[in-house]
Amino acid sequence: MPLRVVVAVLTYRRPQHIIELVPMLCAQLDAARDLVARGASGTVLVVDNDPDAGAREQVEAVGDPRVRYVHEPVPGIVAGRNRALDEAGEADVLVFIDDDERPTPQWLPLLLTTYLESRPAGVVGPTRCVFEGEVDPWVREGGFFDRRRLPTGSRVDVAATNNLLLDLARVRSLGLRFEDRYAQIGGSDHEFTRRLVMGGGELVWNNEAIVDDLIPAARTTSRWVTRRAYRIGTSASLVAVRLADGPRNRALARARHVLLGGSRVGGGLVRFGVGVLTRSIGRRAAGVRNISRGLGLMAGAFGRGYAEYRRDPSAGAPTPAQARS
Repeated sequence: MPLRVVVAVLTYRRPQHIIELVPMLCAQLDAARDLVARGASGTVLVVDNDPDAGAREQVEAVGDPRVRYVHEPVPGIVAGRNRALDEAGEADVLVFIDDDERPTPQWLPLLLTTYLESRPAGVVGPTRCVFEGEVDPWVREGGFFDRRRLPTGSRVDVAATNNLLLDLARVRSLGLRFEDRYAQIGGSDHEFTRRLVMGGGELVWNNEAIVDDLIPAARTTSRWVTRRAYRIGTSASLVAVRLADGPRNRALARARHVLLGGSRVGGGLVRFGVGVLTRSIGRRAAGVRNISRGLGLMAGAFGRGYAEYRRDPSAGAPTPAQARS
């Protein structure tokens, strides 16, 4: 039986990305036509998180009846993700992709085929970095943009929404939503998928269902990548402590992540020192990456988050700043 599929893309003031991406997603529905139900049941949903609804014109210009535009004025990626859940209605699956990503030709058919094999709670695919400018050797050699790759069929216990298929029946049965507390600091998708697995669902990896992540030059600076490493660390600890059941288990989770963070910091210092002695750019950079991640793990264990996604009202753009979670 064909699936009722919604492919959702959240966007915030990236008109050129939407102009390029939406027709590609329509082509994905075409490529999966034997798996996707006809008519309004196979749709591309654009959730515009711009208060000014700036993407409306670009989306409507596509002229494909399978494309739906909705405006979500509440700021933040959490509101956008939850709006996608709401707008998916009675669809069988909801597939998330970011507006600065580009799917490879068989991306959607591959996700759907893996889903149909065993009906897991979710299917996860890899992202492949495509740099829009020259990357500093320090950043590249430090592995700051290394992404996980696993054999197809592997089970994972956490995922981001940048390449994720969700079984909506399972999501509805568990009453899952993305938590507002992560709106500025990130991590709502990690808690969501962790809860999905804790509720008995499986997340299955498809290593061939690749999306290309377009990385602008502004994100390849040492300052940006070390802040991102720190933020990822804080989010991991915050989620782990929050999901621990009861005061004792929360204390244990906090202690575990403090120790893990300290271990990363110590290992990072050693690696950095070896890099200095051997004049290795890669070792020095990898050491800084581990130190940043470790400090983030320790900070998150004590309830500190990093507001990478806070918006500056005067500029209308996300601005990083530290904040209590």
